[in-house]
Amino acid sequence: MQLEAQMKIKNEKNMYQYLKENSYWFKNLNRNQDLTKEFFEAMKDMYHLRTTDKINDAIDNIDLVSSFLSAFKA
Repeated sequence: MQLEAQMKIKNEKNMYQYLKENSYWFKNLNRNQDLTKEFFEAMKDMYHLRTTDKINDAIDNIDLVSSFLSAFKA
């Protein structure tokens, strides 16, 4: 694995945690350095760090607040 990729993983809390939980990525990244992008995408998918996930969470929160307001209004 390239040194800069190692440093980036070590400095990012979520990436390092994902690597510890899914140790097979050690082998994959050491054998093929081109898989770093796939590793980052898998980590984002696992921890719901994508933009669409954040938008969905915001919509869910708005729906929750509107439900509370409608319940108190009635």
